[in-house]
Amino acid sequence: MTDFNWSIANLERNTADGGVVVAHWRVTAEDGKYTASSYGTQSFTPDASADDFIAYDSLTEATVIGWVQAEMDVEATQEALQAKIDAEKTPVTLSGTPWAPEASE
Repeated sequence: MTDFNWSIANLERNTADGGVVVAHWRVTAEDGKYTASSYGTQSFTPDASADDFIAYDSLTEATVIGWVQAEMDVEATQEALQAKIDAEKTPVTLSGTPWAPEASE
């Protein structure tokens, strides 16, 4: 079973009001010894006068991950990572020469 772990690597914010304008995110898929990851950015337009505005100092990683995921296709992102892991587990092509010993894993 594959575990998907989301994290926020960095935030860019307005200096005037602390509103987040860009979140740099990463998702890592892990299935035993197999891993795959994706990294991206998500832009936001903060509104300090909005009732739901959260200042930078009050943010949690879980809140920002929620914002990022709300703006993207989480299922497609995780499916793409799963496909990479599946391809590692069951490769459709291999390389080497039949006369040389295989390298141990």
